[in-house]
Amino acid sequence: MPELSVVIVAPDSEQRAVLQVLVDGTSVARTVHTCANFPVATADPVVRRVQSANADVVLVDIPSDNSVLALRAIELLHQEMPECALFAIGNMEQPQVIVSAMRAGAREFIERPTTTTDLLEAFVRLTTAQRKTRREGSRGKVFTVVNAKGGSGATTVAVNLALALQAAHGNVALIDLAPLGHAALHLNLKPLFTVADAIRNLHRLDSSLLESFMTRQTGGLQLLAGTNIPATAEPSTAEFARLFDMLVNHYHYIVVDTSSRLDGATRLVCNLSETVLLVGHTDVASLWSAARVLQYLGETGGRERVRLVLNRFRKVPGFTEADAEAAAGTKLLWKIPNQYFAVSSAIDRGIPLMSQNHTEIARSFTALATILTQHDEEAKRTAWSLFKTV
Repeated sequence: MPELSVVIVAPDSEQRAVLQVLVDGTSVARTVHTCANFPVATADPVVRRVQSANADVVLVDIPSDNSVLALRAIELLHQEMPECALFAIGNMEQPQVIVSAMRAGAREFIERPTTTTDLLEAFVRLTTAQRKTRREGSRGKVFTVVNAKGGSGATTVAVNLALALQAAHGNVALIDLAPLGHAALHLNLKPLFTVADAIRNLHRLDSSLLESFMTRQTGGLQLLAGTNIPATAEPSTAEFARLFDMLVNHYHYIVVDTSSRLDGATRLVCNLSETVLLVGHTDVASLWSAARVLQYLGETGGRERVRLVLNRFRKVPGFTEADAEAAAGTKLLWKIPNQYFAVSSAIDRGIPLMSQNHTEIARSFTALATILTQHDEEAKRTAWSLFKTV
């Protein structure tokens, strides 16, 4: 007996027929309704028909030559049916469409042409994730830390924020996506595996294998280390999306250190984040760079998630917090005190600042973690998308 009921939304009649055959061929799902038109408004009859089908999954086919209506359909259906899983089917060579589908509410992005195996794997991932969510509650939250310019301190902020979250809540992962990862040095760890190993094994990655790639710090924080040599070939956006779907199903909080990396992976992870911490200083060059980084990240949406963190904060006569916000183009979230020698010593010795919890700067990171998580019990966490790998 098929476990999942599926609605197919595809304007192309041939594609509708193919998808129905593929869905029914998985043996774990059955097609209960098909739609030839994309809904364009909440009162659209297509929305009512999809709702009346009471399906577990809605497959939305995204045409390669015109994605706008399909993306709008995903957004409408997600708004009207938040408990239903939306799967997008489209071209993996269009990363902006992938990100837009994710932000609209798609849970999976499956490559066209699709196979029965592709759909079966997606359905299995869905049911596994649903069972895990019912057992353990909501999916994890992602906090991404980005440098305004080189040397601003993103890794210091990411490492100590992750440790503060671990101390307060437990089950925290630190992911090092810097071009050359330094997080392990800050923690005095010697990882056996890196992000590259996890990406290479996505085809068989489960919770047990994921944990085997992590390096555990004495306080319980788990690190997925960055690469220690420049990458010759970068993973695709879809591969990073699949990795992060696994992470949010396994950890309560995920802190990502991107350092000064600015590429499609950084944009994707920032779009998946609850909050993006843009780390800068009070000098003109840093705030100028912060505004440019914000502009870059905002080109794919998510600008409202970015908040300024002033590291090594010092008061500048005649320069206010409002001036810093105006220069950077975003709201100021936090100020980290200027304790340069304490920070330098901590990095050199591999003893994080949070291990010295009696210091002002350690208390600052603890308070930052509190600010970021203060609404967790009041608001339902927003689940984000899982994407099929190429």
